Amino acid sequence: MAVQLTHLYGTPIRQRPTSPLTGRRTAISQVRAVAENAQELLKSGEVQAIRPKEAVTTIDSEGFRLLDIRPAWEWEKARVRGSVHVPLFVKDEDNGPIGLLKKWVHFGYIGLWTGQYLTTLNPDFIREVEAAVPDKNAKLLVACGEGLRSLVAVVKLYKEGYKNLGWLAGGFNRANESDFPAVEGPEKLQYATIGGVSYYFLQLLILLQAVGKNS
Repeated sequence: MAVQLTHLYGTPIRQRPTSPLTGRRTAISQVRAVAENAQELLKSGEVQAIRPKEAVTTIDSEGFRLLDIRPAWEWEKARVRGSVHVPLFVKDEDNGPIGLLKKWVHFGYIGLWTGQYLTTLNPDFIREVEAAVPDKNAKLLVACGEGLRSLVAVVKLYKEGYKNLGWLAGGFNRANESDFPAVEGPEKLQYATIGGVSYYFLQLLILLQAVGKNS
């Protein structure tokens, strides 16, 4: 019938374009679903919540491997020696008109202050984890900077068959220097997520604290 009407009126019948609000609602629904799944895994004990100060002891005594899912630029600043690195998010390389617009908006609202790139989910995340840790019975302590991205990773890994999972509660940002003594990289682990203009404010704050201690 649609084909007949197209020929009859001489113009194609087009579907109504999807509203941007519809896409936004879908994204919000997906985030809410992930949060609910993560909360259920933690409440049920299927995933163990581990605080930064307990992490090294848990790794040594229970045989966990630390899986760092931060983006490459955060990992390069500071990382725990011996950890497995597979980024959950990667830099968005879309340089089309829409992609450039998103990058410009991101830079104005977030990137300038935090130094963070516009990112997208790593489509090869599970495959890369499986290559690095093929044994799905292995114990993995999943970590990121603030503990949110690692929750997403935990849900994805659990669905793919990794059942012995731990979650670094609060992420590396909540860690003290003594929590992870074997750290590599030019920055402190708890500051690796900080960049952009905020990085210079942080350095000024550290300098003022040092001056205050010496005065």
